[in-house]
Amino acid sequence: MVDPGRRRLLRHGLVAAGGLGLGAAGLWQLLHPGAPLAAHPASGPLRAVADENTGLKILKLPAGFRYRTMAWAGETLADGYPAPGAADGMGVVADRDGIVTLIRNHELKGTSVPIGDPEKAWDVTGGGATTLKFDSRSERLLDSRISLGGTLNNCSGGVTPWGTWLSCEEAPVTPALLHYGTEMRQWKWHVDKARKPHGYVFEVHAEGETRPQPIVPMGQFYHEAAAVHAASGAVYMTEDNSPEAGFYRYVPHTPGRLRDGGRLQMMKVSGRPELKKHLPLRRPMDFAWVDIDKPGQGHSPGTHDCSGVVRQGIAAGATAFLSLEGCTCVGDSVYFTSKGSGRAKAGQIFHMDLEQSTLELVFESSDRNGFSGPDNLVVSPRGSLMVCEDRDGVMTAAQRIAWLDRAGRLFEFCQVNPRLKARHAGFKLRDTALSSEWSGACFSADGRWMFANIYNPGVTVAITGPWEAVPI
Repeated sequence: MVDPGRRRLLRHGLVAAGGLGLGAAGLWQLLHPGAPLAAHPASGPLRAVADENTGLKILKLPAGFRYRTMAWAGETLADGYPAPGAADGMGVVADRDGIVTLIRNHELKGTSVPIGDPEKAWDVTGGGATTLKFDSRSERLLDSRISLGGTLNNCSGGVTPWGTWLSCEEAPVTPALLHYGTEMRQWKWHVDKARKPHGYVFEVHAEGETRPQPIVPMGQFYHEAAAVHAASGAVYMTEDNSPEAGFYRYVPHTPGRLRDGGRLQMMKVSGRPELKKHLPLRRPMDFAWVDIDKPGQGHSPGTHDCSGVVRQGIAAGATAFLSLEGCTCVGDSVYFTSKGSGRAKAGQIFHMDLEQSTLELVFESSDRNGFSGPDNLVVSPRGSLMVCEDRDGVMTAAQRIAWLDRAGRLFEFCQVNPRLKARHAGFKLRDTALSSEWSGACFSADGRWMFANIYNPGVTVAITGPWEAVPI
């Protein structure tokens, strides 16, 4: 829950004048084509820093910051199972007496062997989630285990106010329909042995699920991220689909009990049948919601493609977006990203004001080879917006986590060391340096630790340092 003081900061700081407390002079300014991200003057340039776990100089960070890696793909977890790779969305579900409990997703597709105990898996496919317990006092990993198995393409998700993780499948697949249509055939090599349908949200407890069950009323579609509005219990969700994606709201019958059922709705922006191209910044647009009558119908009747839910929404007058990614909610503000939209097809960030029922564009990247592909994002305890990069352009530099200050300036905070050529745990880290996206950024309750995932090969980093010296 956000304390009243911080709520006021966020309302009048981050979202004043549409974002980050700017006056009329500017807001979330566009990047100049090709311009590299700058380091903040208070921190100086990023420098390569050795990992306190492996000794390898994996990351570049501001002066004074340090980190340690944990739960590398392939390492043996405390429960005896190997840690899965493709570490994606992640969140802090508990933080007590310095023990931070994280649940992270694994965007894995299919074999016939689930991660973890097959008796506790939803299906035989390879996706799922792991739980990590990190002691921020002794700075070591206390526990690690598989908490969800047998799912598919668990991309991102979101933390609930009641201390669980919503793990989202980006894969609306029904095995009975695999022999229909081009779009279904592209999934066949991933899930040819799947026994159950996929493309759902699973609620995960820290101790793990013994009998995982999808929350079907939340929809069968290309789920990406989820964010819970604490005051109402509504869940806001993004869809990573192309050429048409929806932005959704799930209104549960009983707040805090998502399995009890509810209404799935899709956003309708007034006068905007689609929002995929360049838009003026800071121009509030009114929005409303349309009901999705058949949220479990992930495949369009007659065509058997995988866009059944978004097409229902569009037919009812809702707005089509493109490749929606991260989503976060603080107070009455919701921020979400579109990775490939805008004039340069390099990504945008939107802000929703739930109190005013308005939506506005607050960031657009102008260069696919600069900072682009905004993905997972989170509001820091100090009020900045931290954004993970998943760039689709030419890989001339390793990808970064960036942050926006209250003057609307974008700064780099963290980067995979582009000169990294070592090997670790059987992985060639040069490939990681050139291609891996960032994901899963989140913070400890005291704001002293930031956690994030390097997607490839799959490892979590815990970063700490002189936060007070850098107004992140």
